[in-house]
Amino acid sequence: MSTPTVRASVFDYGAGNLHSLIKSLEAGGAEVRVDTDPAAAVRNTDALILPGVGAFAPAAERLAPGLAPMREALQNGLPALGICLGMQLLFDASDEGPGEGLGIVPGRVQRLEATRVPQIGWNGLQDVRDALLTNSALDTAYYANSYVCRPTADGEAFVTAWSEHEGDRFPASVRRGNVIGTQFHPEKSSTPGVAFVRAFLDFAAKQRSMR
Repeated sequence: MSTPTVRASVFDYGAGNLHSLIKSLEAGGAEVRVDTDPAAAVRNTDALILPGVGAFAPAAERLAPGLAPMREALQNGLPALGICLGMQLLFDASDEGPGEGLGIVPGRVQRLEATRVPQIGWNGLQDVRDALLTNSALDTAYYANSYVCRPTADGEAFVTAWSEHEGDRFPASVRRGNVIGTQFHPEKSSTPGVAFVRAFLDFAAKQRSMR
């Protein structure tokens, strides 16, 4: 008997083109829907996707009306993948602009301490400790970011990989329970990145079977 298709909900905060992300999710076997309502995005779905284009303040503004139900769904075990800005929304707040994040990982988003900002291009992953990354052979990933997440001392326990740009070391990925964040763009990170997306969807399918 084949595994039912994973239902993935992409929360669209109006930030940019979602085509490549949706294409990678569909290639991983997902049935994708796009929601502009944050509360609706966590209903009747197997996985929440927080996409990676845009600025923190307008995204947080779009998130605000459904912040509580989205946070509750993630705390109750709904698998989620936050990409770039989506990972930053998993933190408390950002120096980029006003607004409240989901607070899944304690910490704040701050500007990269580097001369060349934004960081655009390929960068290696260090100290990787997430099986979804290692099993996908994802050790180099594509970045496009000016801001990075700075976890608190307690928040560092949820960092699952690091990267470095001009001497500034920052979290490449985080994981708390079923919630995963990547500062890089897996959908743009060649074959290993697509494999990582597929591995996340497989993980979400297993979590569904356990509920």
